Amino acid sequence: MEGMVLKLPSFHSQFQFQLMNPNRCISCFSSTLRASSSPLLRFGNPRFSSPLSVSASASTAKETDSLHLNSLSLGHTTRPDFPILHQEINGSKLVYLDNAATSQKPISVLNALQNYYEAYNSNVHRGIHSLSAKATDEYERARKKVASFINAGDAKEIIFTRNATEAINLVAYSWGLANLKSEDEIILTVAEHHSAIVPWQLVAERTGAVLKFVSLGEHDVPNLKDFKEMFSTKTKLVVTHHVSNVLASVLPIEEIVGLAHRFGAKVLVDACQSVPHMVVNVQALDADFLVASSHKMCGPTGIGFLYGKIDLLSAMPPFLGGGEMISDVFLDHSTFAQPPSRFEAGTPAIGEAIGLGAAIDYLSGIGMTKIHSYEEELANYLYENLRAVPNIRIYGPAPTAHVQRAALCSFNIGDIHPTDIATFLDQQHGVAIRSGHHCAQPLHRALGVNSSARVSLYFYNTKEDVDYFIQALNDTVSFFDSFK
Repeated sequence: MEGMVLKLPSFHSQFQFQLMNPNRCISCFSSTLRASSSPLLRFGNPRFSSPLSVSASASTAKETDSLHLNSLSLGHTTRPDFPILHQEINGSKLVYLDNAATSQKPISVLNALQNYYEAYNSNVHRGIHSLSAKATDEYERARKKVASFINAGDAKEIIFTRNATEAINLVAYSWGLANLKSEDEIILTVAEHHSAIVPWQLVAERTGAVLKFVSLGEHDVPNLKDFKEMFSTKTKLVVTHHVSNVLASVLPIEEIVGLAHRFGAKVLVDACQSVPHMVVNVQALDADFLVASSHKMCGPTGIGFLYGKIDLLSAMPPFLGGGEMISDVFLDHSTFAQPPSRFEAGTPAIGEAIGLGAAIDYLSGIGMTKIHSYEEELANYLYENLRAVPNIRIYGPAPTAHVQRAALCSFNIGDIHPTDIATFLDQQHGVAIRSGHHCAQPLHRALGVNSSARVSLYFYNTKEDVDYFIQALNDTVSFFDSFK
């Protein structure tokens, strides 16, 4: 408790007997700390010495002067491209470790958005004038970039949506309602994001289809043996994540797809946590549908995409009606455009699509193989350092020579509420992580908890970020343990 500055009256009496258990859903510490009128509260040990505590400009200069260019990590060389990272939060250098929720945006993406609105803002596909032609060209060029990035066979297989959630709903309401009937079966895992569960619950209510869930097996990973045993002639669809946003586990999609296709079932892959971090080749995976979000891969919010095999998309009815998605409109009926226009009713997110294209240019300029290799190193470094924290439980498999783990860790520490951990890290150390159920309540119930804290990395993070986080986390734990 040395170095505590008490600006919150009766802090000890308020919290001595109210520290939260991970299975409780409201954090008294977090809510009271945020409700305090004090502009800055400092508890625990004085801020520890770290190269991250100096100003952004000084930090960048010192890093450049002290390290040879060829010895800098990918994180060090790309950080200057992200303006948001060079700021202080609550008096500490920002350490952003919430990348599974959303990624930060490089200058090139910000410039692409600004350039569109300043230089050629116009609606697409509907005008003959120069601005409209330019906007249309750039919008469709972005579609081609997405197709190339995931190795789709044709740019027409890429549908722009508001986000991955809308992309899943598109498949559910267009393909699902047209193809599922009573007693047909949909296989999912208990580790799916809510956006991959709820749409299919709604479709099942309307069609009589049955949802079957693969449970967790060894090391908190969906049991592949259960996957294999669930397939039958009733199986019509498999909905599965590629990389878990909680467990950091990576599923063998090619194996799952091959098994599904042997039973005549289609496969929808939630690739939100894989497309930004590794090479994803939809033709090699042979997935029927795949979804991802721009904002998790250095692009703007408000846009995602659906990949669908062209024969499936061509046979699917429209999802939304309106302008752009039609061929001809009569008073008593309408005919519809071919994909992708059929599924992009109304004015699309033009600037956001162009921004996504710029993000793909940026990622491709680095190379996804290079990004993945660097993140594997970071993932192992994070896991090994985090597991040394006393009383910690990290969810998901341990990384080994044969088990790949994404660069994120969800965890709980004793009876300290995850939201207390996240709040203290933010308020006292400028470290941004996430707490809660991460849109995966069924998974957390399977793990025996209501919530967890999650730290997640991207290629612009460094081992120094991990070191600072671990120090801050230990300080956080010490602070809460002092009340016991």
